Amino acid sequence: MAAATTLSKRPNNRPAPADNEKHRVTVPDFLAAKARGVRLTMLTAYDYTMARLLDAAGVDGVLVGDSLGMVVQGHENSLSVTLEEAIYHTRCVARGVRRSLLVADMPFMTYQISPQQALENAGRLIKEGGAHAVKIEGGVRSAASIAAIAGADIPVMGHIGMTPQSVRRFGGFRVQRDADKIVEDALATEKAGAFAVVVECIPTDLAQKITSAVKIPTIGIGAGAACDGQILVAHDLLGLFEDFQPRFVKQYADLGRDVVQAVEKYCREVRDGTFLAAEHGVR
Repeated sequence: MAAATTLSKRPNNRPAPADNEKHRVTVPDFLAAKARGVRLTMLTAYDYTMARLLDAAGVDGVLVGDSLGMVVQGHENSLSVTLEEAIYHTRCVARGVRRSLLVADMPFMTYQISPQQALENAGRLIKEGGAHAVKIEGGVRSAASIAAIAGADIPVMGHIGMTPQSVRRFGGFRVQRDADKIVEDALATEKAGAFAVVVECIPTDLAQKITSAVKIPTIGIGAGAACDGQILVAHDLLGLFEDFQPRFVKQYADLGRDVVQAVEKYCREVRDGTFLAAEHGVR
């Protein structure tokens, strides 16, 4: 519990950087943060370099999201991401994470068939990918799979509200407003043994109600400020992905523009012969 103790002592309630495994943010730290009223921070990463940077910045949790289907692979949604791809990207991210809790998404159709299928595939994400926990979409409908995985001592993060893998049923990425169903999903997720739940794209007052109703941390994305923590796609936060820009994203940088300008300058210098000064040459 060293990290949990540190949570209350660091400026801005941020865990201290760690040089070894014993200081890593853990599942008990997430639960303790809610009890203390400490807000949790999560971002996505799909490769070693981004994971290393987010980890160094002090983010509490890193998610290898199936959003990689859109951000990395260029698809219109996340449905085509395979388990093998999720394992590969999780393995890359695991090499860059030293202190953050590493959560891996379970892709579409890797847990829906049966609890046994869900357990086997979650085990692969832990054993082969190096994840510390897995994330599953759906509340009531996924409760049996969550229970099977959690029963094997694999930590599970739930995901309710606007679940991206249900995009075809929803008719797009839309705000979800069925309060009774979403509250039921939250309670079922907690009862099944999840240690936290992502709450996506629901009205702020509903997110606040759910946060008060469950003992596990709620991690909001497009669900207002009342949640116990927040998660964003890092590429959205940094201005690196323009294909899909939800209005709830708060952008902290415009690195996409910076990259384009830097590459344009490189191209000009190569073409006009000013690319390398004397100090850049090999002697």
